Formats: sequence, structure tokens, C-alpha cells
Amino acid sequence: MAQVTTALRHRQGVAFAQLGLTPAMARALHELDPDLPLPARALAERLGCDRSNVTMLVDRLEQAGLVQRHTDPTDRRQKTLVVTGEGCGVRDRVTEVMSDSRLLSGLTDRELSTLRDLVRKMSDGDRSEPCVPE
Repeated sequence: MAQVTTALRHRQGVAFAQLGLTPAMARALHELDPDLPLPARALAERLGCDRSNVTMLVDRLEQAGLVQRHTDPTDRRQKTLVVTGEGCGVRDRVTEVMSDSRLLSGLTDRELSTLRDLVRKMSDGDRSEPCVPE
């Protein structure tokens, strides 16, 4: 599993770097909906990180011309994050990179099904009871 994760991260990291992004910047951009401005605190919640980290990520995305901060018309104290036109194109490419399944292309349908079932089992996705230490 670690080898698969390492291979995926490496491929994604190379592709993100070609877009001028770090993996963290790519994930932040991916979480933003171009049609729905989002407060930075909501992005921090989605990413599961501290707002100060999100501020740094948004600064970098803004410097790259991918995101803009706008004043929220309903609360002028709050800034919302808006994906720019250029950011939409880069975000689409990030989504493609995150969806790339070339690592799985050599597997048969049966192998893919088995892999899916094993990953679910490992991640506790098919248990109806909460996981309790024994």
C-alpha cells in the first residue's frame, strides 16, 4: 500500500509542479468551487488544517493569479475566495491529475473489484459497527 501511495504522490507531485503548484496548493484549489465563493475558514475546515496555513496557501494562489479575495457582500468583515478564469483552467487540470488512474490500467476488471473490496475493508468502510480496540 505504501508503494502505491508513494507512486501516486510522486506522479501527482510532478504534474502539480508542472502547473506551478505544490500538492497543498493543488488540493486547496481543488476544494474551491468556481461557482461558489468560499470563506477562508470554510476552506480550512475542508482541508482539515489551521487557518494560518490556509492564509499562506491562498496568498500563493492569489500571487499565481488563480484565486482572488473578495469582500463578502453580506458581511464586509469577511473575505471570500473566488477562483479566477485562469484558476478554473488550472483547477480542471488538477482534477484530471487527481483522477489519473494509469497506475491501475494494467489491472483486469476482476482485479480492480478485488482491490476496491480490499481497500474498503482496510479503511473500515464496510463495517456497520464503530471500530473499537480489543
